[in-house]
Amino acid sequence: MKNILTILLALTVSFIISGCGKTKNKLYIYTWAEYIEPSLVAEFERQHDCEVVIDTFDSNESMHAKVKAGGGGYDLISPSSYMVEILVKENLIDPLDHGFLPNLKNIDPEYLAKFALDPRMEYSVPYMLSSTGIGYSKSKVTDFKPTWHMFENEQYAKRSMLFNDMREVLGAALKTLGYSLNTTDPQEIEQAKELVLKWKKNLAKFDSEAYKPGLASGESLLAQGYSGDVLQLTADHEDIGYAIPEEGTSFACDDWVIPRDARHKDLAYAFINFIHDPANAAKNMEFVNYWCPNVPAYALLPEDLRGDELLFPPKEVLEKCEIIRDLGDQNTLYIKAWDEIKARE
Repeated sequence: MKNILTILLALTVSFIISGCGKTKNKLYIYTWAEYIEPSLVAEFERQHDCEVVIDTFDSNESMHAKVKAGGGGYDLISPSSYMVEILVKENLIDPLDHGFLPNLKNIDPEYLAKFALDPRMEYSVPYMLSSTGIGYSKSKVTDFKPTWHMFENEQYAKRSMLFNDMREVLGAALKTLGYSLNTTDPQEIEQAKELVLKWKKNLAKFDSEAYKPGLASGESLLAQGYSGDVLQLTADHEDIGYAIPEEGTSFACDDWVIPRDARHKDLAYAFINFIHDPANAAKNMEFVNYWCPNVPAYALLPEDLRGDELLFPPKEVLEKCEIIRDLGDQNTLYIKAWDEIKARE
């Protein structure tokens, strides 16, 4: 009897295990919040019989620290272009095999020629382009002008926010002073630090995520923001406006890269190629409100998006913008200035 029970138990366990089927492969993505249209993720999972797991970061620096320390086990990451340069130097990402990426033919050649830091896409594939500007309450900031000087206005003290990002914040100050946001001149960076300290007196805080619910709730009246984030808010909040400052700003691209230690590189390649299918790229642009440099996708966008100058800045605006670059050892100048800003009461 005991033997029969043992056999039955073994058969039951075997049946349960066989009934579970094989475990699906998982694609681990590390990216910014709300940066991929959810139905596209579901469709990719269906097509590739896998599960997509998305973790988010709020700054390139926090992402870099985690990846460099070996944390996460990610297969695909979307850093900004200047951070890609750092990841390449530190041998943390793979060179790309274009044979797995036929949809690279759709990438906008004008973007690659004029702005890309990796124009041959040796290590990275462009994902989304954005400007950094100012989100504001149209009804409460009645004296609004498209200038970084708005953050000096004491009328909006403790209801203003700037990014928790040294290159973006110091970059805004440098552009305000008429300098390059990639300067390595210590005196120019020192002047920018002093200007940021002047702005800091009016800030609620430095934060790269909280500005979105802050603008939506009306708690924040002025906020440094990414174009796509603020444009997403305007869909539900008519009182929110967005402007690119007249002094100029940063124009950024986030890229897809594959870490050296990625475990599912086949799925990572498949996802990059999938996201650059023109129909998928257009659908993604409608969701995130950023500019994906995918030429066939432009024609698939609704007319109001194709003509939106905040999504597709005109030439005269782009001429005042700069791409943030990795400055190598000179980054220490910015780190020192930023540490002093954060430490000052």
